[in-house]
Amino acid sequence: MKKFLALALAALMLVMICASCGSKEAKVKVIEIELTQEEYAFGVDKTQPELLEKVNAFIKKIKDNGTFDEICNKYFGDGTPSPVTSAKLDSSKDQLVVATNAAFEPFEYMDGESYLGIDMEIAALLAQELGMELVISNMDFDAVCLSVGQQKCDIAMAGLTVKPDREEYVTFSESYYSASQKLIVKADDTTFDGCTDAASVEAILNGFDATTKIGVQNGTTGQLYVQGDEEWEFDGFAVECKGYKNGSMAVQDMINGNINYVIIDSAPAQCIADAYNELG
Repeated sequence: MKKFLALALAALMLVMICASCGSKEAKVKVIEIELTQEEYAFGVDKTQPELLEKVNAFIKKIKDNGTFDEICNKYFGDGTPSPVTSAKLDSSKDQLVVATNAAFEPFEYMDGESYLGIDMEIAALLAQELGMELVISNMDFDAVCLSVGQQKCDIAMAGLTVKPDREEYVTFSESYYSASQKLIVKADDTTFDGCTDAASVEAILNGFDATTKIGVQNGTTGQLYVQGDEEWEFDGFAVECKGYKNGSMAVQDMINGNINYVIIDSAPAQCIADAYNELG
């Protein structure tokens, strides 16, 4: 009898352990309200107007023939991403040098030595279209447009929002993607659950003071939105804005309890949330 009870208890514990292992508790959630409206484009070297023409023609081509939708389906649907490899910089070769910040999934990120993402797959096809070898130069986001302006790279492909201050360094291509900023909170945070639009989210944000900390990625629209920007007509908020190299670092700091919220671009926001929630 004792042996039977012991076996039964062991079996029950095993079931509980398996159930625990199989269930993953969400850590964060994205508030599904668009706080801004913006357009992504590629930033081309001002001294290469012929490249700008070719890039614009290529954007039209891949949108018209469905290639762009196929690429997006790899990251937003059921497709399989295609890894992209960078050649080594060699001035003796005909190369397309792309400046990016590979920490902005699903537009550009890394898997080992390979690059993945919507922008990276477009870059590979663009280089092929131009008959050039692709070189990807990975750097901090703040340096992406500057590197093109200094003619160190030919084009910036980094989930770039079209902004007047960036036009000092690059000429923007035609827009290829419409984006927005969204708010990430801890999964058990109900502060914004009753919000129905951007105005209702902002009403709550306006009620916070400097004791509230909001994380953003340095140099992005999210940073301007939180801090305020006259050109974009962003009033900003009285919170403490804390900058990070990428959105993942900001979300991790929020999970660790060091900041309260994160505001970043919508597509990366969802990817980052999904990744952390998958870890359980």
